[in-house]
Amino acid sequence: MQTKIEIPPITDWGQNLNFPLLIAGPCSAESEEQVMGVARALSNDGRVRVFRAGIWKPRTRPGSFEGVGKDGLKWFSQVKRETGLMVATEVVMPQHVEMVLKYGIDMVWVGARTSANPFLVDQLADALAGVNIPVLVKNPVSPDLELWIGAIERLWRSGIKRLVAVHRGFHPYERSRLRNIPKWEIPIDLKSRMPSLPVICDPSHIAGIAALVPEIAQRSIDLSFDGLMVEVHPLPSAALTDPLQQLTPDAFSQMLSTLNFRDTSSNSHEYIDFLEQARNKIDSIDQQIIELLANRMRIVEQIGVYKRNNNVTIFQLRRWEKILESRIECGEKMGLDVDYIKSLLQLVHKESIKKQAEILRGNKPVNGE
Repeated sequence: MQTKIEIPPITDWGQNLNFPLLIAGPCSAESEEQVMGVARALSNDGRVRVFRAGIWKPRTRPGSFEGVGKDGLKWFSQVKRETGLMVATEVVMPQHVEMVLKYGIDMVWVGARTSANPFLVDQLADALAGVNIPVLVKNPVSPDLELWIGAIERLWRSGIKRLVAVHRGFHPYERSRLRNIPKWEIPIDLKSRMPSLPVICDPSHIAGIAALVPEIAQRSIDLSFDGLMVEVHPLPSAALTDPLQQLTPDAFSQMLSTLNFRDTSSNSHEYIDFLEQARNKIDSIDQQIIELLANRMRIVEQIGVYKRNNNVTIFQLRRWEKILESRIECGEKMGLDVDYIKSLLQLVHKESIKKQAEILRGNKPVNGE
């Protein structure tokens, strides 16, 4: 049973936070000079409220740079004193929670590898129980919405009410120009199921390349995300972790200036009238699509009966290839994306196969039988 989660408005968190929530800083804290240099640049820019850096870095292979650990907490304290920025870092184990609380860290985040492990999340939730700081939860490495929701629920049940989801993309099982595939439908579904939960985007981990970060950031803003978490390094090429995806402070500042932070609505009467008319048309078209799909499925069932009665297999390869070829060609002529048409056809075909399989097994009553 899903936990009912109602996050208080971010303006009530008592920490001078607002939307869009802008969080920035290096992937890893590497030295006091590096940390303070980035923090001063972000503070001078004036648009970022939270400085971020990892000090415990879960790495795939042993021997890689795994963070500066406790030393970084001292640098964070200096960031707070000198710049007034809030500070955030990743926690992986309960011991990390104890240390960050001792040093007055303002926010923590649960990383993608950790959020995929319910046992680790439970341990962190226990360590954070009764603590009144925001906790950011990155999506698991795999595109599993229920696993992401489960991590959020575990933290909520421990009494943590200031929760933020961070979309950082998913492991690319298929080839992609991006480091992690966004699968925007998953965070959108999360937002639909937990409307009060702030959802921000980590465009650095999705892009994997600094040049693509602004594009991903703008896409998330266009989809009504509540903020950004961006990696910023004074000299990305020399970074000890993720050098390709980090922006310089100047590039980050330029990106913020070029992003179009859109309103979620408009009071324009012309806009409201147009939107109402357009949505009425879409509602009518959707109704017709559903009716056509229902008619199609009734014909599929009739075909299934004939196949059963004539002892013919369900899947017909040549017929499926012909459907794909002809429908994709038709869709292209009408200006539709090939992948969109193919995905839609595959979904419809999968349901058709399922219906015919039920008929073949005798589990599906058909009209007229």
